[in-house]
Amino acid sequence: MELLSNVWDITVWFFWAYVFFAFLFALVLVLVDVYRDETLNGWLKALWTICLVFIPLLTVIVYVIARGKGMSERNSRGMATPAEPADYVPHWGTQPSASEEITRAQQLLQSGAITQEEFAALKARALT
Repeated sequence: MELLSNVWDITVWFFWAYVFFAFLFALVLVLVDVYRDETLNGWLKALWTICLVFIPLLTVIVYVIARGKGMSERNSRGMATPAEPADYVPHWGTQPSASEEITRAQQLLQSGAITQEEFAALKARALT
């Protein structure tokens, strides 16, 4: 009988641990969604956050019921495929060659953006 009691205690403990972690997961999802939502102003975000701190279970339930559809839409938008890394990551290691710098300076000279003296200085710097 002692063994069954221990097994039951362990089962109950795992059940409540599962419920607790599921609640924490829901709490974090709601908090992330509150700050991801562009339609809420700062005061409403602060109010939802305060409610999440002081009455978390009720706030999570009310938020999911009231704003659940928008929550799933914002989550879908957040999981959209990001742009290619080449689109937004600068290329720190590559520097233009001397001929590319001179060509760019020549274009600036022809467009009137720089003077002949500035062109000569850019050309000298590119060649050194």
